[in-house]
Formats: sequence, C-alpha cells, structure tokens
Amino acid sequence: MSVRSVSGYTGFQIGLHWLIAALVVLQLIFGESIAEQIEAAENGTTASAFDQFFGGVHYWAGIAILAFVAARVWLRVIAGAPPAPQAGWMATAAKLSHAVFYVLLILMPITGFLAFYVGDPFGELHELGKPILIILIAVHVGASLYHQFWLKDGTLRRMFVPRSQ
Repeated sequence: MSVRSVSGYTGFQIGLHWLIAALVVLQLIFGESIAEQIEAAENGTTASAFDQFFGGVHYWAGIAILAFVAARVWLRVIAGAPPAPQAGWMATAAKLSHAVFYVLLILMPITGFLAFYVGDPFGELHELGKPILIILIAVHVGASLYHQFWLKDGTLRRMFVPRSQ
C-alpha cells in the first residue's frame, strides 16, 4: 500500500485512532463475558446479567472496530500519513508494528464473528490474538513514551494535535 507522506494526521484520523484504542481496551477487559455467555448456552444455563450485557458489548464493539479500522485504512490512503521520525531499524520496526496492528485489528473481529457463528477453530484463533495484541500494545506505548521523553522528537504529539490544513 503506497501512502503519500504528509506533515501529520487529520483530526479525524486522530479521533479514529483513540476511538479504536478505547474499544480495544474495552474488548480486552470485558472480552471473557462472551465466552461465559457461549459456555452457559452450551451447558443449557443462563449467563449472568453482567456477562450477557458485556458479551453483547464485545460482539458489537468488535464489529465497530472492524468498521473503524476499515475507515482508518481508507483515510490513510486518501489523507496520507506522516513519515517515521527516524530512519533505519526504528522506521522498519514502526512500519512492521503498524502493519501487524492493522492485520490483527481486521482478523480479530473476523475470527471472533466466525467463532460465534461457526465455532472452533475460529475461537482458538481469536483467543490466540489476545496475547499478541497485548504485547503489541505494550511495545507501541513503550515506543511512544520513548519518543516523547527520551528522543523528544514530537512523535507522540502527532496523535494529539491535528495537522494544519
């Protein structure tokens, strides 16, 4: 995917980034509720009201994440993205980690949807994504903080302040 280089992200790109991030955190915290809901149905029992509510939230938040990521990819192609602040291995690592993020944020909702309606092996694939996503988030946050407080290169600022039109 060829993306034109620009000076920063648009306000809409930044908003989508943080909306997707918030939904992913919600999914990670309350994601087990849908498993409890499915297990209760398989056992012929009823899940708790908590698990029923957050199981539904997990389902719809997954669909929302897929839609928002599609919009984010489309905007990245249309509106562009700023270049990596460093060259060499840091730029390669940034491109690779962002690519893995996009792949996971597309595959996780799809495998979750298939797990809900088809079952295994999609459920196992969906669950396999969780620790990978957690590690990737930790690396992403760590790299952001490294750029902000060690390199002081303004990289983190790009996700808070939209580029001027």
